[in-house]
Amino acid sequence: MSEYSIGVDEAGRGPVIGPLIVCAISIPSNDYHILREIGARDSKTLSKSRREAIYKLIHVEAIERNWNIGIVECEPFRIDHNSSVSNLNELEVTLFSEAIKNSNDNGESGSIFLDACDVDQERFGNNVKSKLGPSWSDWRIISEHSMDSSNSLVAASSIVAKVTRDNAMQKLSSEIGVDLGSGYPSDPKTRSSINELISGKNPHECLRWTWSTVRRAWQEMHGTSVPTRYENKGISSQTNIQHWIEGNHK
Repeated sequence: MSEYSIGVDEAGRGPVIGPLIVCAISIPSNDYHILREIGARDSKTLSKSRREAIYKLIHVEAIERNWNIGIVECEPFRIDHNSSVSNLNELEVTLFSEAIKNSNDNGESGSIFLDACDVDQERFGNNVKSKLGPSWSDWRIISEHSMDSSNSLVAASSIVAKVTRDNAMQKLSSEIGVDLGSGYPSDPKTRSSINELISGKNPHECLRWTWSTVRRAWQEMHGTSVPTRYENKGISSQTNIQHWIEGNHK
C-alpha cells in the first residue's frame, strides 16, 4: 500500500481584484522525483512562460500517473463575507482543508505539507488538522513558511494555483473589457482600473469590497462608505483532476 503526500499552497491572498486560489496536489510519495525532473519550484522564482510550461507538464503527469488535484476558487464575495465574521487566516484554514479533501478520496494516509499562511506556522497546521476532522487523524501535517521553496510538491501546487489565478484574471479582463493587470494594488494597471470598477451603483463584483483600496477609492468618488455586500452564492470548488482539466480547457 503506497503512502501518499499532499502539498498545498495558495495564490492571490493580497490582491484587491479577483479570486484567491488554493491548490492541493496528492501523489504517491515515491513520485516526488517526477516533480523535480520537470522543474517544479517556487512559482515566484519562475518566469511566466516557464511557469506555464511546468503547469502543462504537471497536467500531463497528473493524467498519466493518476495524481489528484483539488482546487478551491474563493471569489471576492466570499472573502468579503468572511471579513464580517472572521479573518483571512481563518478563511485560509477552511480553504486549505477544502482543497485537501478535494485532492484525496482514496482513504490512504500519509503526509500533508502546507505553505503556512499564519505568522505562527504550527498554529496554522493545527488549525487545518482540526478543520479536516477525525477521518484525517492518521495523516501527518507539516506546516512551514516558504514551504514552496523547500518542497517540490508544494512548489507544484504553488504553480498550479498561480497559473489558475492568472487565467482567471485574464478571463475577467476579457469579460469586463478592461486590462485589470495582476489585481494587486501595487500594479499600475490594477490601480487605473479601479475607478471604472467603482463607477456604478455598487463596486464591481470582481472587487474585494472590504479591502482598504476599494473603500478609499469609493469614499473619494462617492463621498459615502462602500456598500455592504449581501451576496449568497455557491462556492466554486473543483474536486478532482477531471474537473480541473475541464475547467482549464473550455
